[in-house]
Amino acid sequence: MSSNLNYVPPPPLEGSARMWGTIALSTATFMNVLDTSIANVSLSAIAGDLGVSPNQGTWVITSFAVANAISVPLTGWLSQRFGQVRLFTLSIVMFVLASWLCGLAPNMGMLIAFRVLQGFVAGPMIPLSQALLLSSYPKALAGTAMAMWAMTTLVAPVMGPLLGGWITDNISWPWIFYINIPVGILAAGAAWTLYHKRESQTKKLPIDGVGLGLLVVWVGALQIMLDKGKELDWFHSTEVQILAAVALVGFLFFLAWELTDKHPVTDLRLFARRNFWAGTLATSVGYGLFFGNVVLLPLWLQQYMGYTATQAGFILAPVGLFAIVLSPIVGKNVGKMDPRMFASFAFIVFGLVLWMRSKFNVQADEATLMVPTLVQGVAMAFFFIPLSILTLSGLPPDRIPAASGLTNFVRITAGAMGTSLVTTVWENRTALHHAQLVEYINQGRQVATGALSGLGNAGLDPQQALEQVNRLVGQQAATLAANDVFFASSMLFLMLIPLVWITRRPQAMGAAASEAAAGAH
Repeated sequence: MSSNLNYVPPPPLEGSARMWGTIALSTATFMNVLDTSIANVSLSAIAGDLGVSPNQGTWVITSFAVANAISVPLTGWLSQRFGQVRLFTLSIVMFVLASWLCGLAPNMGMLIAFRVLQGFVAGPMIPLSQALLLSSYPKALAGTAMAMWAMTTLVAPVMGPLLGGWITDNISWPWIFYINIPVGILAAGAAWTLYHKRESQTKKLPIDGVGLGLLVVWVGALQIMLDKGKELDWFHSTEVQILAAVALVGFLFFLAWELTDKHPVTDLRLFARRNFWAGTLATSVGYGLFFGNVVLLPLWLQQYMGYTATQAGFILAPVGLFAIVLSPIVGKNVGKMDPRMFASFAFIVFGLVLWMRSKFNVQADEATLMVPTLVQGVAMAFFFIPLSILTLSGLPPDRIPAASGLTNFVRITAGAMGTSLVTTVWENRTALHHAQLVEYINQGRQVATGALSGLGNAGLDPQQALEQVNRLVGQQAATLAANDVFFASSMLFLMLIPLVWITRRPQAMGAAASEAAAGAH
């Protein structure tokens, strides 16, 4: 590997080369992010086909998430060692191979092993697509570049369940993996053709084996704890307590080692920068809240409102509409205005959306459910771009991949934590509301006796009538619990606004981020 002291970052791409470069990078990112959620609605089909329980089927999701979370922060080190373009193209090719193997898997053990491989090779794709995209655009268009990138990361998690549900219902579950093959081959070919002459500087770095080992231990323990916690009743379980202890001790050792090692596997010194830590924290908590609620809404619709996977996906689909329309506008203007204003606006709109959802009831029709989803697209357009610019502002080009990898790692972990916390709180609140509502159903209550006699007149025996009432109570309890979660999330979004204002405003045009990032090689 060569290290050239006179290395000059390549100039931005122009014309059709820039357009095709943007499409290639965005397609690879879309494919990657899609795979974090596409299997969610197919779990029962996969578990049934491979002869395991649905609970064991969740490892299809967890194995990918754990491996992905471990490899994302390695991006900075790997890109310095092998070069950004080589690493990005190899990641796509390996992702295609792993997807093909996932589709062919004859049993659950093999499927999980291939999902681990798929998650691990997927790690560098998102941070590198960000760095390569920024290097393709001149400084003045850095915001537009971020807008193109943000659109794919926003729309893909919503498209995943919709596409996964349709493929599982109409073809067969292996095709949720096979569809990556043609997309990945085209993206890898286009990326290599356009970028191989723009390879970044490389240097021979020693492998931080201890840091890598500690990263695997604590991230693996944390992700498994988050996934198994609900099933094992959290800290009432010895297994969860052990996993939590391993994660905590592993993290503390990792912290101590990485801050003292000469060539750390993750550059934790980035957190010494005010914009980096505040921007990363605001992005991650916001994303955790957003992702947790994205998971909760279809769960409530499918389990208690009688929606199919495809119908629930249809309710979520409009979220991308305003995100796609507004992202380029935000990208063009984020440099002319204070990005902190844009990010604050995003949090206010997210708060409004979740407050609207906290008013849902069991009679809510499709139009009522879709309005907040539509408005949420506005928040998403104003969320990622300004926060990415604030977080990366002032960084030299060679630190962009490491910074992007680290902030994406924290965001992915926050997404997993958000999902676990939201679903756990929802189940606990459902049980509480159920117990409270049941107190109102007794022989002394006129409404309860009226409902039971009405069901009896409809031809149901007393047992069937009670079961029907219990189902209605369950539906009501789950809806009230979802409202509680939506309202609490709304308030938390508003509480994040001061965090945005801790960051310094990037210098003219949005930034040193944009300057550093646009020169990211």
